[in-house]
Amino acid sequence: MTHTRGSTGRSTAVRPWYREPWPWLIMSGPALVVIAGCYTLWLAVTTSDGLVADDYYKRGLAINQTLTRERAAAEAHYAARVMLAADGGRVRVLLSGNSMPAAITLRLMHPTRAGLDRSTTLEYAGSGGIYEGALDVPAAGRWHVSLEDGQGTWRLTGEWTLPAAGPLGLAAR
Repeated sequence: MTHTRGSTGRSTAVRPWYREPWPWLIMSGPALVVIAGCYTLWLAVTTSDGLVADDYYKRGLAINQTLTRERAAAEAHYAARVMLAADGGRVRVLLSGNSMPAAITLRLMHPTRAGLDRSTTLEYAGSGGIYEGALDVPAAGRWHVSLEDGQGTWRLTGEWTLPAAGPLGLAAR
């Protein structure tokens, strides 16, 4: 600490720069930007972007197959009602149509986060087109639903908002 004499002849103490608040206040803005940039870089490196598909060309070609399966469901007059059990661990599907397969596949797909998707195989319960199986109920939100036979010959699709107030109706378009 140094002393200087002011215009009045009194001695005033001059503090070193690092003891003054102004340099720290001025440096805090750029320091916060550097920290935010490092965090953003870490976030970009450690998380995956679920919206980008590596096989986008193959998925584009598969659209024609999807349309064919939906037409097959319409020709066979398939319709379904999807219901979740109250405890949330089971799902029941009531399927109507020309023929009943031995098993069907139910898929719940999140629109933006592929890591949350759910899929289960439902077995025929024996009568009336009822299929049942276990399903880990996903989080609340909007879900794309797909119901198809094991051979991939037909498919029903729809959207469901969970938690649902009632069953989801699926019909061929």
